[in-house]
Amino acid sequence: MEWSIETRELRRTFRDRPVRRLFRRAVGTPIPDKIALDSVNVTVRPGELFGLLGPNGAGKTTLIKILSTLLLPSSGQATVDGIDVAKDPDSVRQRINMVSGGEHSGYGILTVRETIWMFSQFYGVPTKVARQRAEAMIQRLGLSDSADTKTSKLSTGMRQKMNIIRGFVSDPKILFLDEPTLGLDVGIAREVRAFICEWIKEHPERTVLLTTHYMAEADSMCDRVAIIDQGRVLACDTPANLKRDLAPDCVYRIEVPLWTEAVNPLDQMPVVRSVAMEHRGDQGRTHLRVILEEEGGIASVTDRLAKRGARVLSMTRLEPSLEDAFLSLVGHGLTSSNGENGAR
Repeated sequence: MEWSIETRELRRTFRDRPVRRLFRRAVGTPIPDKIALDSVNVTVRPGELFGLLGPNGAGKTTLIKILSTLLLPSSGQATVDGIDVAKDPDSVRQRINMVSGGEHSGYGILTVRETIWMFSQFYGVPTKVARQRAEAMIQRLGLSDSADTKTSKLSTGMRQKMNIIRGFVSDPKILFLDEPTLGLDVGIAREVRAFICEWIKEHPERTVLLTTHYMAEADSMCDRVAIIDQGRVLACDTPANLKRDLAPDCVYRIEVPLWTEAVNPLDQMPVVRSVAMEHRGDQGRTHLRVILEEEGGIASVTDRLAKRGARVLSMTRLEPSLEDAFLSLVGHGLTSSNGENGAR
């Protein structure tokens, strides 16, 4: 089949800044290139809502920048709608659009309507069509009362709704969404997710590639998810299949008093496959999410916690989730706005 998006052995490296390279060469320090993407092979079907899930620095944004022609690969090949992004970027740009979380697109002196219209003209959308699409999406996302407000006066949530409309107004064949709900409150993030899902349902020939930090977002929205870390794709499947692969494993959520030491109390235990810590200072507690190699290992875990002075306040056995699949593959949790830190 002809893939909507395909990468073959895609690689991207970055060299250090020239001044630092000169200094490090002068003192005899090796100057290795930083590997952002390492032989990435990904295929996305037409009509898919495909997710990239990974921590900061995993390579998600670098991959999207290459696919959207903002960055050239160091080696390998990437095609979008069957077109090589390096050989014919102009043709790719006619078929795509991109929205990033937290971006400040447009000019503060323009209103919401004016900004959306301006971006539609960059893509050659006829004015009448652009206005019809914009009005429908402005109403759908609850921006009608702010449509004539200058963008400099918008709240973060309202500005991101406008950015979402700006990305969809050109009716792209392939849309890249780089953490589109980053920093949004729960209500607005839910509206944005619902809008994205409705759009792809109404346009089954369109494709969306979504990067996200949020497990629940990937689990609920995506047809398939690729888990990426340190520039490599570790797994790619449906969320259900990724969770099913963990079915035999034992997953526990353990609550202890707030853990203030830098070291993870369960680090290096053979029975522990992976563990993530979430510190909740307002509650004076730390939540541990632990994946064990075997059921009987829970006794040694509680014993280790007791020896480290971490009294177990509560313990719950959980059904494997997408977060657990991520933990099992990557070995640590995501570092996100909710304070979760991967400790191992």
